[in-house]
Amino acid sequence: MLPAVVKLCCGISYPHLRTMAGLQRRAIAAIGQELAHMQRNGQTQLPTWTSHVGWQTGTAQHQHSESSRREVVNPVPLKEEELLYIRRGHEALTKALDIVEDKNGWKTELTEENGDVIYSKVLSGDRKVFRLETVLDATPEEIHHILWKVEEMHQWNPSIKNIKVLKQAGPETMVTHEVSAETAGNLIGQRDFLSVRHFSRQESCIYLGGAATHLESFPPQKGFVRAEDGPTCIVIEPLADDTGRSHFTWLLNMDVKGWLPKSIVNQALPRAQVDFTRCLRRRLAEGPTQRHTNHHAPTVSRARQPPHTLSDTH
Repeated sequence: MLPAVVKLCCGISYPHLRTMAGLQRRAIAAIGQELAHMQRNGQTQLPTWTSHVGWQTGTAQHQHSESSRREVVNPVPLKEEELLYIRRGHEALTKALDIVEDKNGWKTELTEENGDVIYSKVLSGDRKVFRLETVLDATPEEIHHILWKVEEMHQWNPSIKNIKVLKQAGPETMVTHEVSAETAGNLIGQRDFLSVRHFSRQESCIYLGGAATHLESFPPQKGFVRAEDGPTCIVIEPLADDTGRSHFTWLLNMDVKGWLPKSIVNQALPRAQVDFTRCLRRRLAEGPTQRHTNHHAPTVSRARQPPHTLSDTH
């Protein structure tokens, strides 16, 4: 049944792929590479139209491997449940990029002296999202390496108490449970999150996406308000004229649940983005092998990291 679902989704998507540009098209190309990977493992067959959008098929890659006489080691086939999480990660990333790419309705929320700029817009349903744009002194690979080690994130981000990877679906997708820390001045309060996180690469750019998910085996935890994030994304692109630095875009899209007034939530979330980016800069400055201790700042309001995430993510 699953191969048929993949074909159906591909067929529905084809008319839209022809008109995509920018971040969306590069992310979709990365998704195509992963679907081709599934095809090589015998997990699904791609329709013939995929060649029109530049998705390389497993047959072509196999022939290339044969001609170069390289030894091919097939990975363990993914289970159906794992493919479901990968699909959810793909969908979250695509929807988040749709929001980022839509230039209409964005307003400047705040500007920091270090160059961080946060924009906001209101989506249908009166939900406000926030987009941070900044430059970081690291390569996309270095940034991604730190962000994807989610279980270590509490060591350098005081807003996080812990993150646990519950399920792994290949190297690019995981399901995580996150608990935010109880920090003084936190306007939102402690929350927990259950998220699917996914990343894709296209040329020199890295895309992380995520969204809330559900597990029957992991219901909301006693004593916590389960918030929901997503679709959300992070886009990391190298600067064309400055090697070693990256343009960093983070879409924060979160429903904190509970009974907090929207005015308080909309004040806290962009500040959380600024605080997170400050922590990330500090972590990047320490280098790739630096060990960390979690120093809590008693007067700074901090919220969670992106999922993706995805989870984010998160």
